[in-house]
Amino acid sequence: MASIYSSSLSSISAKLTLITPSNRRPRFCCSLGVAEPKATSVTEPLLLNAVRGKEVERPPVWLMRQAGRYMKSYQIICEKHPSFRERSENVDLVVEISLQPWKVFRPDGVILFSDILTPLSGMNIPFDIVKGKGPVIFDPIQTAADVEKVREFTPEESVPYVGEALTILRKEVNNEAAVLGFVGAPFTLASYVVEGGSSKHFSKIKRLAFSQPKVLHSLLQKFATSMAKYIQYQADKGAQAVQIFDSWATELSPVDFEEFSLPYIKLIVETVKQTHPNIPLILYASGSGGLIERLPLTGVDVVSLDWTVDMAEGRRRLGTGVAVQGNVDPGVLFGSKEFITERIKDTVKKAGKGKHILNLGHGIVVGTPEENVAHFFEVAKGLRY
Repeated sequence: MASIYSSSLSSISAKLTLITPSNRRPRFCCSLGVAEPKATSVTEPLLLNAVRGKEVERPPVWLMRQAGRYMKSYQIICEKHPSFRERSENVDLVVEISLQPWKVFRPDGVILFSDILTPLSGMNIPFDIVKGKGPVIFDPIQTAADVEKVREFTPEESVPYVGEALTILRKEVNNEAAVLGFVGAPFTLASYVVEGGSSKHFSKIKRLAFSQPKVLHSLLQKFATSMAKYIQYQADKGAQAVQIFDSWATELSPVDFEEFSLPYIKLIVETVKQTHPNIPLILYASGSGGLIERLPLTGVDVVSLDWTVDMAEGRRRLGTGVAVQGNVDPGVLFGSKEFITERIKDTVKKAGKGKHILNLGHGIVVGTPEENVAHFFEVAKGLRY
């Protein structure tokens, strides 16, 4: 299987070269000449067609954290509105921030500006996001009695601004790109609320998992039910695809991932697909190299790989039944434009033709030069299979 894949990859690479025509939009082209853009569907954005395995002229591109602190326009908003929760819970600000990269770079995916912890207040878990410190959970969960106090999430009541923002974004983007929503995966959310915030060693969540597994399973069940509702809500309000972030699942060993993460993501996917069978669900778990074969077992449509995994190897290990997203190292954006171009080329060639969303292997890093992000998008949108 590996040799067949390598042969196919070499064949694709041999047919693709990078040129810079007079308009300076780099493209992959075949030996017969420059591939001109084809007429695209007016009903489906490129990203959705690519995920569904339809023929596309190039991989769609968007970047995690494409709306954020590296942009001068975002920094200006932060000066006026220093609270992250205000920026992420005010409809007008959410829409404005979400559209900032869209107006400048025209990515193929426009993701909602929000946070995976946004639902917590509606679940009776008070929290804040403190500048310089990150998430702070005021009453960390430690016991079965604490879990009992956690309410299942009703998004239309607790976060109506999310629905309103998605509806506006859908109209603003007008199907020229896919509007993306996102949620946190149950184990990652549980890690935050048990640890009391971010963690280096995850000792509290693991103590709960290994000494009181029933308590943790009860919490995970509530998060799974709630996040399924949240995805359904986002889809109803305009999200055309939703990414599930399981940022901390890779702190688990494979056997523990199979107990404390995988079944709950699978439950979310199964629940959502019952009501929204066609919405693509993307799973991202940073540092997932040791879990790659297990990620498609969740039932998601797309697995997003981080940069520590070679894209060709990741493709092979995932199999053909799932699309792939990623996975350029965010640090590459600190390099020269020539270096950025070469890494994009390498990633796209290794991903092969179709069922690939070009992205970073993690979010854009603070301090990334905005002009380098612009170059990334220019090169990416100039590619042709």
